[in-house]
Amino acid sequence: MQRFALSILILVAVLAVGCAADDSSDSVATAAGASAAEAGPPADRQAFFGDLHVHTKYSYDAFVFATRAGPDEAYEFAKGNPIKHPAGFDLQLDRPLDFQGVSDHANYLGMLPAMTDPDSPAYNHPAGETVRNAETVQERRGIFAAMQPYVRYMADADPSIREHLNKDVVRSAWSEIAASANRHNEPGVFTTFIAYEYTSAGAGGIYENLHRNVVFRGAEAPDIPFSRLDSYNPEDLWARMDEWRADGHEAIAIPHNTNGSGGRMFEYEYFEGGAIDQAYSDLRSRNEPIVEITQTKGTSETHPALSPNDEWAGFEIMPYRVSTSILSEPPGSYVRDAFRRGLEIEAGGVSNPYKLGVIGSSDTHVAAGSFDEENYWGASGLMQETAEQRGSVPGEPGTGADLQNPNAAAQPIDDGTGRIYPFTTAITNGASGLAAVWADENTREAIFDAFRRKETFATSGTRMKVRFFGGSALAGLDLDDPDLVATAYETGVPMGGDLTGDGDGGGDAPSFLVWAMRDTMAAPLQRVQIVKGWEAGGETDEMVYDVACSDGLEVDPDTHRCPDNGATVDLSDCSASDDVGAGELKTVWTDPDFDSGQRAFYYARVLENPTCRWSSWDALRAGIAPRQDFPATIQERAWSSPIWYTP
Repeated sequence: MQRFALSILILVAVLAVGCAADDSSDSVATAAGASAAEAGPPADRQAFFGDLHVHTKYSYDAFVFATRAGPDEAYEFAKGNPIKHPAGFDLQLDRPLDFQGVSDHANYLGMLPAMTDPDSPAYNHPAGETVRNAETVQERRGIFAAMQPYVRYMADADPSIREHLNKDVVRSAWSEIAASANRHNEPGVFTTFIAYEYTSAGAGGIYENLHRNVVFRGAEAPDIPFSRLDSYNPEDLWARMDEWRADGHEAIAIPHNTNGSGGRMFEYEYFEGGAIDQAYSDLRSRNEPIVEITQTKGTSETHPALSPNDEWAGFEIMPYRVSTSILSEPPGSYVRDAFRRGLEIEAGGVSNPYKLGVIGSSDTHVAAGSFDEENYWGASGLMQETAEQRGSVPGEPGTGADLQNPNAAAQPIDDGTGRIYPFTTAITNGASGLAAVWADENTREAIFDAFRRKETFATSGTRMKVRFFGGSALAGLDLDDPDLVATAYETGVPMGGDLTGDGDGGGDAPSFLVWAMRDTMAAPLQRVQIVKGWEAGGETDEMVYDVACSDGLEVDPDTHRCPDNGATVDLSDCSASDDVGAGELKTVWTDPDFDSGQRAFYYARVLENPTCRWSSWDALRAGIAPRQDFPATIQERAWSSPIWYTP
C-alpha cells in the first residue's frame, strides 16, 4: 500500500472512530465504544502476572513440533492444572497465572490439524501427506520445507497457491480460539484474552522478524484475523485495526522478538521507504502501546554492541534472525535503541512513535510457558525434548533442532574443553518471560486499560513486583509512609507516564520512586537500577545508575554502582547464596545529571542474586560440568515501562 493511500485510510479510520491524532488510552477506549473499568483509587491497583504469547496445535509450527494441546488445555495449564508435553510427561506451574492469551499464528491457522482429518476439505492439501506421515526430526523439517510456498505467500501470490488456503478452516479454528477464551474467562479470578499472532517475515520471506501479537479487549472479535497472507506490511495491519476499532473491536498489537528483526522493527522510515511522518507516528502509537521485551527466544532490552558501558547488556542474547542462523543486526532491533530513536524522531518535529511500555511473555509452542530455569522444557515440543537437542549437553551431530537450517546439524561446536555439541540456536533460548500489570482488578477491561496506559512491567520469569513513579515533587517522600503509593500517584506519574518542563517542578530535576519486592519463591534482590537515555542536538546517549543496593551497601557516587554483595552459586549442585540479598528495595533517586532542555526517558531494572541457568541444570542432571561457551548462571530481572521527560 502506498503511503498516500495509507494516510487517507488512516484519516478515514480516525474520523470514523471520532478521535483525533491522540494515542491516549481514554480517547481510544472511547472510540471503541468501551466503558472504562470500574476503578477505585489508583493506589489500590494490584500486580497481576500473565502470558500473552501462547501457541497451541492451531499454529502450523507448533503442530510440526508435535503439539496436540488446544486452547482449552493451554488455559487449564495457566490455571495451575497439569497438561501433557508432546513427549508425554506432565507440565505444570508452581502457581497459577492471573491472565493469559492464546495467540496462534494467523497464517494457515488450523490448517495442519485439518490435514489429518479425512472429513476436512484440507485433507487433500498438496502437503497433507507429508504432514500426516512425519515422525522423525528430519521428517518434521520436511514439513517446513513443504509448507513454505503456502505459509509465506504474499497478497499478490500465484492463485494456484492461494487456492489451497481454506478460509472456512481458518474461520473455524479462530472461532474455537475465541470461544475457548470466553469459556475460561472468570472475572476477578482468571482473565483470558482473544488473541492471535501476525507473523510477517518481511518482503520476500527473508526472516526479518516483524511479528506482533494482536490482543482484543472484549468478548468478540472479527470473523477472521488479518495475517501476513493478506499483507506482510505491518502498516496495513494497523490500518485494519483502525477499521476493527471503528466496528467496536478494540485491540492492540504487541511486537515481539525485535532482537531477530534484522534491524527492521524500529526504523526511521516507512516499511516501503520514506521518512516517518506524523501520520505514521499516530497510526503506530494508536495501535502499538507496548512491546514484548523478553521471551524464550531471547531478551530484547539491549545488546553489548549498542550499550558497551552497561555490564548487564548481554543478558540472554539470541543473536540470530528468528528460525535461522543468520545474525540479526542490533541497531533497530532492541527496545532501548528504539527509545533512543524515538527521542531523535521527536527532536525532528514528529511525535515519538516508540513511546512503548514493556511486557514479557513466553512464546511457548507446547501450550505451556516454561518460566523456571530449574524446570525448563523448551518451547518447541519434540524438537527440544532432550538436553542434547537443546544444546546444553554434548551430543552427536544431527541431534540439533534447527528446523529451517538443515545443514546446521553438520556444524558441531567445541565449547573449549574438547566436548562436542550439536549446533542449535536452542542453546540461546530461555525460561522467559512474564507480562505484569498494575490494574484495578483482574478483569479484561482493567488489565487491557493497564496495557493502554503502559502501567506494565516485564520479568524474565519470576514474579517480583516493581513500582516506578516520577516527578519533581517526589524528592521528599517518606519511604515509611503507609500512604506512600497514594502520594506518589497524587504528586507524580507512574510507569508509562510523561513529565514535562512546564509542570512537575518546571525545570527542576525529576525524582523517581522505585520499589521492588522479591518473589518469595525466587532468589533475593541484589540491586535496583535506573536506565536513562537522553537527546541533545539530534544525538542520543544513555547511562545506567545503580540506585539501591542490598545488604546495607551504598552506591559509589563516582561509578554509580553497588559493591558486590557476595552472592554466589555452587555449580556442583546449583545451590545459591541464601544469606545475602534483600526481600525488598525501595528508594527515591534524583537525576544528578539532569538538563531541563534535553528530552529523556527513564526506566527501572531490578536484578536478583545469581542462580543456575537452565543449561547448567541440564548439565547437572547429566552429571557433567556446564557448557563453557555460555553463561552458567543467570540474574533474573524485571524491567519497568519508562517515564518520559519532555522539555
